[in-house]
Amino acid sequence: MSNMISAGIMVNVEVFYQPEYSNPLQSEYMFAYRITLENYNSYPVQLLRRKWHIFDSNGLYREVEGEGVVGVQPVLHPGESYQYMSGCNLNTDMGKMKGFYEMENLDTKKKFQVIIPEFEMIAPAKAN
Repeated sequence: MSNMISAGIMVNVEVFYQPEYSNPLQSEYMFAYRITLENYNSYPVQLLRRKWHIFDSNGLYREVEGEGVVGVQPVLHPGESYQYMSGCNLNTDMGKMKGFYEMENLDTKKKFQVIIPEFEMIAPAKAN
C-alpha cells in the first residue's frame, strides 16, 4: 500500500494481482488497484484529469492520460473521500506506476496537481 498527502489531498493506493485475467505463459499480467482520495482542504475540489507513468521490468515505459477517472470527474467537499478501482496490464511480472491528478479548487477556480505516489505491481510468484 502506498499513500501520500499532496496539496491537501490524501492519495492511498492498494494493488491486487489478477490471476484470472493473467496468462504468464504469454507474458500477460493484469493488476487491479484501488485508489482512495480524501480532501483535507477547507474548500471543495474536483478531479479533472489524470496522467500515469507506467514502467515494466523490461524497461518498457508508457503514459496514459485523460479526463477524470473511470469515466467521472468527482467532486470532494472538505473531509469527503472518493474511492475507485481500475487496472493495468503489463508484459512482465513486475512493474510500477506513478502519476498525478489535475484538480480544481471550486471556490477560486485555480487548478493544481496532486501527486499519485509510486506503487509496485508484483505477481505473487515473483514475490517469493
